[in-house]
Amino acid sequence: MLLKGKVAAISGAASARGIGLATAKLFAEHGASVAILDIDEKAAQAAAATLPAPEPGQRHFAVGCDVTSHAACAAAAEAVLGHFGKLDILINNAGITQPVKIMEIDAASWDRILDVNLRGVLNLSQAFIPHFRSRRSGAIACMSSVSAQRGGGIFGGPHYSAAKAGVLGLAKAMARELGPDGIRVNCVTPGLIQTDITGGMLTDAMKVEIAKGIPLGRLGTADDVAGIYLFLASDLSQYVTGAVIDVNGGMLIHG
Repeated sequence: MLLKGKVAAISGAASARGIGLATAKLFAEHGASVAILDIDEKAAQAAAATLPAPEPGQRHFAVGCDVTSHAACAAAAEAVLGHFGKLDILINNAGITQPVKIMEIDAASWDRILDVNLRGVLNLSQAFIPHFRSRRSGAIACMSSVSAQRGGGIFGGPHYSAAKAGVLGLAKAMARELGPDGIRVNCVTPGLIQTDITGGMLTDAMKVEIAKGIPLGRLGTADDVAGIYLFLASDLSQYVTGAVIDVNGGMLIHG
């Protein structure tokens, strides 16, 4: 039980086959009380109801939250802290993608991708940092992507790569600034993970072909990423901050 007695908030965690919900389930299995934040509040409530109870009689929590809105994030943080009384872990997981080429990116698409993937990390972090500072403790993990490291992925356009590269820089800067306050900030950079976002785009033939370029010989699952989030949220990583952890099966191996 790596998270017994801990409280975690996870954004973008309502999708049935998503990384966020897989993380919420794993955290709950390890004893955490979980707040699921999602733009679809009804879906968040349904997702929270599927989690194993942290203690007999206790329930998890769900709240609607548009991470692109500073006010919505502040309201969500107030609701979470009002419900649980504290927060130990923040997982900035919410994200969207768009498979377009550089000349196909218009202003609205650029703003939408950057707002959700990058501004959302800033907004939700700012909403909880004062609480973490008051307790001189906290673990923040942020979702980036292998596309930020290799200059594009299979389904994300250049604006997605730019947003996820921005997450890396933002998280490292937060780690440096917030370390003296006892707050750890780290990033996860998944490769191609089979979720609802990619599920409809991948044929069996494509999966076989893509797997040929991955040393571990398979595509990733949501559970693969959830395990890394668990490590970063737990005391196993108590001396880790500003780190970037690849979860890509060897798709990208750094020199």
